[in-house]
Amino acid sequence: MDGIDITTTQYTVLRAASQKDGLSQQDIINATGIDRSTVSQVVQLLTRKGLLKRKRTRHDARAYAISLTEAGRDVLKKSEPIMGRIEQELVAALPATRAKTFVSNLRAIVAAFEPVET
Repeated sequence: MDGIDITTTQYTVLRAASQKDGLSQQDIINATGIDRSTVSQVVQLLTRKGLLKRKRTRHDARAYAISLTEAGRDVLKKSEPIMGRIEQELVAALPATRAKTFVSNLRAIVAAFEPVET
């Protein structure tokens, strides 16, 4: 990550947490597809790094509402161009016609897992 002290998994959790303030760990699991124990470990680590904050929810004393801190927003902002370049390099490794199909298929997969707003 070019001098930024996070892994791609940590970036993915930060990105998910940035979508809505106060997500639960289950929300992050649902958004990312990362397994429960990994999300739990990553959230704890990012909290220790000061990139996320957690507080107990009112409706369930066992659950945490997770939010980005200002430092977390800064790291995410610095990371996004790097992740964009990584994505470009991955797609560039494919022939042009296959790259278009690959990106189209990935978008369809992501859209299939997006929550439906009602």
